Amino acid sequence: MRSEPKAPVTATARRGEPLPEDLMDPAERMSRDELRDLQLRRLRATLRHAYDNVELYRKKFDEAGVGPEDCRSPEDIARFPFTTKADLRDTYPFGMFAVPMSEVRRVHASSGTTGRPTVVGYTENDLSAWADLVARSIRAAGGRPGHKVHVSYGYGLFTGGLGAHYGAERAGCTVIPASGGMTARQVQIIQDFRPEIIMVTPSYMLTLLDEFERQGVDPRSTSLRVGVFGAEPWTEEMRREIEERLDLHAVDIYGLSEVMGPGVAQECVETKDGLHVWEDHFLPEVVDPVTDEVLPDGDSGELVLTTLTKEALPVVRYRTRDLTRLLPGTARPAFRRIEKITGRCDDMIILRGVNVFPSQIEEIVLRTPGVAPHFQVQLSRRGRMDHMAVRVEARPGAAPEQREAAARAIAKGVKDGVGVTVEVDIVEPETLERSMGKLRRIKDLRRT
Repeated sequence: MRSEPKAPVTATARRGEPLPEDLMDPAERMSRDELRDLQLRRLRATLRHAYDNVELYRKKFDEAGVGPEDCRSPEDIARFPFTTKADLRDTYPFGMFAVPMSEVRRVHASSGTTGRPTVVGYTENDLSAWADLVARSIRAAGGRPGHKVHVSYGYGLFTGGLGAHYGAERAGCTVIPASGGMTARQVQIIQDFRPEIIMVTPSYMLTLLDEFERQGVDPRSTSLRVGVFGAEPWTEEMRREIEERLDLHAVDIYGLSEVMGPGVAQECVETKDGLHVWEDHFLPEVVDPVTDEVLPDGDSGELVLTTLTKEALPVVRYRTRDLTRLLPGTARPAFRRIEKITGRCDDMIILRGVNVFPSQIEEIVLRTPGVAPHFQVQLSRRGRMDHMAVRVEARPGAAPEQREAAARAIAKGVKDGVGVTVEVDIVEPETLERSMGKLRRIKDLRRT
């Protein structure tokens, strides 16, 4: 049966339909006071579980002079020590598991490109809760039972593919497990199978868009109505680019393997104003990344998360390295939002004393006529000074004078908006490496 024609996502109608209350989880209808009571019960149980079953947490708590009994309100979490990615690497592979391996039903791991991978485990209850939260996220994004979901996140040890897959099934959707790669085939499958939803990294969505156009297919003519994009930071400018080219609702999903995977927080299609953290399962804080001070809601800093229901791998005050701020709930009033994450502490470039994030460059590139949304930042040394060059693809058919104007506009935009002088090189279309998963915008030639 063919899908009904999709309603156009026009520039003046960017909001989707709100979720009917009968499709919401009971937790989505809680008051803030009810949520805080639930958080405290679950937080105290998590701290006890971690202390009793994970040697690293027992040592950290004892050294900090705190114990599970010292938590009398959710705010008391600030008394407990942080967990970092280094802790998971130092206890590789299973040293932070809080249950016997006989109770672990699945393991996932990070890529390990910068060192040992971080390994995470899930009990049967963990997997069920994960599927519930991704299903909740898909419904908040505009997905409904009976929709077909094209999953282009990578499968395997990466949490994206299987996390989206089981969540979509839990939501009553039909899953098309495309994974990443074979871009031309994916475009054909989207045309033939007519999914309403795609779950993918935003950078790979751009690659798919280019392939649609290369094949002579208007992306706006496809069946896709909702794109659920995550696994990497992306900007409002990229949202506009994708929505205009695809005629769908582009919404953000957030997660990380150390905490669960996709589905920790989700943007609601009716507001598109940041991601509601599912606080019945995760307790968020924002801290100053330099001083470690807990910041009040509304102040920007590093996101820190504590799991409230994880059995196999509870994490206490995990430092995500993602930069954001906490805001009041809107579409789901009980759950606070995190502002769209467009940078990480790890991604920050310090160029001649100025802090630069790839997202700042992306915003400028995406609003510049004549260039495609594909760019790469290259860092090198010239004498004793660091040098930054931005390589940007021209759009097909862009005239030489248009390319020159784009290079000048980008250089001026970076100088005026960021405060650094950069070299801009406009390259031929389809010159830069395409991402099949998480995109790496920075090429640091200073280390080669």
